[in-house]
Amino acid sequence: MTAPATWLRRAALAAGLTLTGFGLYGLLDDAYVTEPVGVLWWAVGALVLHDGLWLPLVCLAGAALGAATGIALRAPRPTLRAAAPAQGPVLRGWLVVAAALTAIGLPAVLRAGRDSGNPTVLPLPYLRNWLLLLAATAVCAALTALARRRRRHRHQRRSGD
Repeated sequence: MTAPATWLRRAALAAGLTLTGFGLYGLLDDAYVTEPVGVLWWAVGALVLHDGLWLPLVCLAGAALGAATGIALRAPRPTLRAAAPAQGPVLRGWLVVAAALTAIGLPAVLRAGRDSGNPTVLPLPYLRNWLLLLAATAVCAALTALARRRRRHRHQRRSGD
């Protein structure tokens, strides 16, 4: 591993541990949290749900996408002569982001417009906002794929000269 990658990983680890410590301090120090053990059980349940349900579904969807499109499940390591295919990892990454946005936003989208007796509950156009987020992330993914493709063609032209 190169020195910048090692430094970056250590910095990310330090930042993550710092944020985790800050969150735990806030949890234990917050007067509104009357049952920290209940919050702990919720966190364990979320972890089990993520690793036991969400992660396998994402892996199965990636495998199905790879089989349906012919895109390799594991991109080759990029070298100076041939960069990794642009569409495979970017498309799968965007699909994971889109699925996460859907999992978070779908409850609000489905409840929008229902009369709860309180006009301040769900007052925003959630369907429009969810679609705008999906479109914005799709544009980012498309620009990333385009940049990777241009970089790959540039490396191929240089090596072919």
